[in-house]
Amino acid sequence: MSAAVKITRIDPTNWYVGMKNPQLQLMVYGKNIKSVQNVTTDYPGVAIDSIVRLDSPNYLLVYLNLSGAQPGEMTLKFDKTKVKYQLRQREMGGDKRMGFTNADVLYMLMPDRFAQGKNHNPQIKGMNTYREDRTKPSLRHGGDLEGIREHLDYFKELGVTALWLTPVLENNSPDSDNGYSTYHGYATTDYYRVDPRFGTNDDYRRLCDEAHQKGLKVVMDMIFNHSGFEHPWTQDMPTKDWLNTPQWLNEQQSGRDPMTGFTANADGSEPAKSQYLQTSYKLTPVKDPYASQIDLKETVDGWFVPSMPDLNQRNPHVMTYLIQNSIWWIETVGIDGIRMDTYPYADARAMANWMKRLDDEYPNFNTVGETWVTEPAYTAAWQKDSRLSKENSYLKTVMDFAFFDRLSQAKNEETDDWWNGMNRLYNSFCYDYLYTDPDHVMAFIDNHDTDRFLGNGTDTLALKQALALLLTVRRIPQLYYGTEILMNGTKEVTDGNVRKDFPGGFPGDPRNAFTPEGRTKAQQAMFTWLSRLLHWRQGNQAIIRGKMTQFIPWKGVYVIARQHKGHTVMTIINGWSTTATLEVARYAEIIGTNSRATDVITRRTLPLDHDLTLQPRQTLILEMGK
Repeated sequence: MSAAVKITRIDPTNWYVGMKNPQLQLMVYGKNIKSVQNVTTDYPGVAIDSIVRLDSPNYLLVYLNLSGAQPGEMTLKFDKTKVKYQLRQREMGGDKRMGFTNADVLYMLMPDRFAQGKNHNPQIKGMNTYREDRTKPSLRHGGDLEGIREHLDYFKELGVTALWLTPVLENNSPDSDNGYSTYHGYATTDYYRVDPRFGTNDDYRRLCDEAHQKGLKVVMDMIFNHSGFEHPWTQDMPTKDWLNTPQWLNEQQSGRDPMTGFTANADGSEPAKSQYLQTSYKLTPVKDPYASQIDLKETVDGWFVPSMPDLNQRNPHVMTYLIQNSIWWIETVGIDGIRMDTYPYADARAMANWMKRLDDEYPNFNTVGETWVTEPAYTAAWQKDSRLSKENSYLKTVMDFAFFDRLSQAKNEETDDWWNGMNRLYNSFCYDYLYTDPDHVMAFIDNHDTDRFLGNGTDTLALKQALALLLTVRRIPQLYYGTEILMNGTKEVTDGNVRKDFPGGFPGDPRNAFTPEGRTKAQQAMFTWLSRLLHWRQGNQAIIRGKMTQFIPWKGVYVIARQHKGHTVMTIINGWSTTATLEVARYAEIIGTNSRATDVITRRTLPLDHDLTLQPRQTLILEMGK
């Protein structure tokens, strides 16, 4: 007779009845759990479809069918061992969950760098060695979910409608002497637990609930491509193919440097890395019709960095685990969208299956994938129902790196008659016919992986031009935290310099930029300008549903118009560092019979019966016919 086994964990930690797909994968952890002979339950409406024994003796997969189950506590019996498992009632049907749209403006922030709650604990017991040191740009600074929750009114005042937090799940990698830590959140070590340094799962739920009460959506950052090195799967792989190219993991791991992922030899020399495969970071092979096998393998199967093991999404058990995890967070905390990191690095077919599964269960939900190539044709090929791809990705929203790239160049150029300056934006938007739906393309001017738009400067004229375009073109706009108060920085020395703390979010800050009194005159002017634009945009049907017309830059002036049911908006950009003239007659098809327009920012009335002189790098957003 077999002895009782000790079960240390089951993922997911609970589940929900009433799903369109009734199958549930349970990943059961426990020493020698593979030796269990029988898994049974007498819970009504639950059937055990299959038991999968993996290569490691310490995992067991149990596949259940819940098609007839009701909410309640189910008892699972593993030979002699009994385990209670909760089946819960869903709060709403999947079709009732509404994702973010082009009516929203996403505000991206890093929890570690935004704000610290009043009851923050600077040292959580049980976590691998770490320290909070705000003088070190690459160490943890101590921001948390409570700090964000305490400032929800700030987002309302600013006028954004959705919050995109960089990953909040446990990243339990130790700090190293070279200043490395996983404050950024992209090295997950537990897919079902909020990092205790940020708070608890309940804190995350409370943040989402209170955000919803204030009309704010929450977008969750996820990573299916890789995990953190300290995840149990790396230490004890469930199957030989759970990770891509895992052979080098057999090296001794004690003393491993979390920055490089490698362990130094006894004499201090660098270990051999012949079995380690690094990704090339080149995403083109995934869509290249002529791609070589080695190029494709390096992109998809290579590790992002040595400290982030590459998950094998072609293993169906791996992908089922990840799919269920995304569903669990939707149901458990009520997120309104997902941003998927490093999207093309993962297996395309497996990711398409994930997207199809989410779309079937949550038809009005939205996911945006990070597709970091600066050519519109590449980005468009990843969008759901694209005619440019042989296989449907089912990914509704893609990130517009072309918009970011062209603006980054244009801000330093004079607009000529052909290619430079604002011509770069014109020549990018003219390829929107490649997209299945330009309203499901997310545009941005900077984020946590790029230099801030201002670089190390304070060029507010260029910033206003970028923001005016971002918030009026046919896109889902995303802002990066602190742009509204002129936060700047470059990645030249470290990524931490574009991820600085928000002023006033931490004890001891000399200024509190959450309040007008704590902002400098320049910061307040920028905040006011952007806030007016954001509030004007909310519910504006010309921006949300309107037809878009763009004009080839003419004598330095770039004009984009949006029109809906007699309401017209004109965004006017002077691409010269000298004065320019808006020749009104050239835009007659948009202006029509309107002789006057209202400046959206100042609310002043401007005549349109004669040409307008534009100041150097001036931005105007005019509306008429409303």
